[in-house]
Parts: sequence; structure tokens; C-alpha cells
Amino acid sequence: MKLKSTLTQRCFVNAPWQLLKTDYLDLFLEHGIQPEIGLEGSCLYDEDPTEFRRIAAILHQYKLACTLHAPFFDLAPGALDPYILAASRAKLQRAFELLEIFRPRSIVCHLQFEENKQGYRLNEWSAIALTTWRQLLHKAASLKVPIMLENTYEHSPAIHQAILTQLHSPYAGFCLDVGHLLSFARSPWQNWLPLLLPWLGQLHLHDNDGNSDQHLAPGQGQFDFSGLFQFLRDHDLHPLITLEPHSQEDLWRAFAYLEETELFIGV
Repeated sequence: MKLKSTLTQRCFVNAPWQLLKTDYLDLFLEHGIQPEIGLEGSCLYDEDPTEFRRIAAILHQYKLACTLHAPFFDLAPGALDPYILAASRAKLQRAFELLEIFRPRSIVCHLQFEENKQGYRLNEWSAIALTTWRQLLHKAASLKVPIMLENTYEHSPAIHQAILTQLHSPYAGFCLDVGHLLSFARSPWQNWLPLLLPWLGQLHLHDNDGNSDQHLAPGQGQFDFSGLFQFLRDHDLHPLITLEPHSQEDLWRAFAYLEETELFIGV
């Protein structure tokens, strides 16, 4: 598939670090695809730092921008347990040390808030989480890289609104993950974006049937992409866009969908 430069320059595509390094790099370079580099797993501990610098240099050579996706599995940035909190902060700090190497357009992070877990001690959780994000924000802001806090299991926009209001920084923004919204929040984007418009800086685009986080290509599930993109045009919003397919087949389907529907035009 021959990709239009208007698509590849406008979008990023998720790429777990190990797969980018071993399987995807040539594909991305050939088609001019900009990666959102996922830092999950043990790569932040096991990888030779020179390897991060090597890949960053190649991307720079090919004039490809990138974004980073900080780790989130098993992490608790607002943990009440001080030992779990320390481990979570330490791993996130390792991810933020890569900002100087990659100079990404953003770094995406997860609040890791679940109402049924943290809701009953919300004030304590919020205070701890705010300290975590303020520490990381200091590093990101010094390099002019925005942190984008992504929705995952949150059922409403309230916690993102509260945290972002208190962070009060042009380098603290919101990443709307439409697939998570559909499968986990089970509430429409119309309930979220009006409250979070001041912070909207990034979109994660993938689709599902509303029952599980399938990471299908846009248009293969039930999400209202046409309505969302019309809303963005109406409000003159131009967030970063990351496609999150979990197969190469869905990658081409995602690009084809955006090209055929021209949804990205004007956004």
C-alpha cells in the first residue's frame, strides 16, 4: 500500500520497543511511518542505552518524529503502599530519562485510576498521584515535551479533569483513547470532551465491538469516528493522532479508512 504523506505526517503508529527494533523499523522507514514507541516490559532495565540512541538517530536521519508511551502494566502512580509507589515512580522515571534521547512530540501515561479500587480513598490517592505527576512533569516541561494522561478504566472524565486542573501546566494534557472509552467507560465521547477540551492534546484511535478492548482498525467496530472528527473540526482542535492497531493487517486498514473517509482532513 502506498501511503499518502499527509497521512503519515499527521499520524503516529504504536510500536512496542522490542518489535520496533526487531520487526517494524524497516517497514516504518520504508513508508515514512512515525512511531509511538511503547516502553512496556523490562526494556527500561535490560536495554543497552546505546541502542535507544541508535534508533533515535535513525529516526532523526529519516526525519521521522515520534511519541513515547510510558509503561503502565503493574504500575500504581498513586499507590498507598510506599514500596509499590517507589517502584512505580522509579520505572516511570526511567521512561522519562529517554525524553532527552528521543525528543518526542509527547509522552503518553496512564493515571491508573479505577473507581472500585481507589474511589473509597480518593483524597489520599489523588494527593499521592499528584506528587508523582508533578515530579515527572518537572522533567518533561524542562524539555518542552507534554505529558498526555490517557483514559483507561475510568468511567467518567472527573478524575482527569481534577488532576489536570491541579497540575495546571501547558505540558500536562489529555489523551483520549476512543477504544478504551467504548470498551471500559461505556460512556460516549460527548460526555468527556466538553469537560476536557482545554487539555485535549492527543487521540489514540482504534475500534472494538463495545465489549472488549480489541484494538481493531477504525471502522471495524462501533465507535463514532465521523462524529468525533466533526466535533474536532467544529472546535478547531488539532490533537496528535496515534493509530493503535495490533496487527499489520489492521494497520493498513486503519490508514485506508482514514484515507477513504478523509476524516483526518482539517483536524
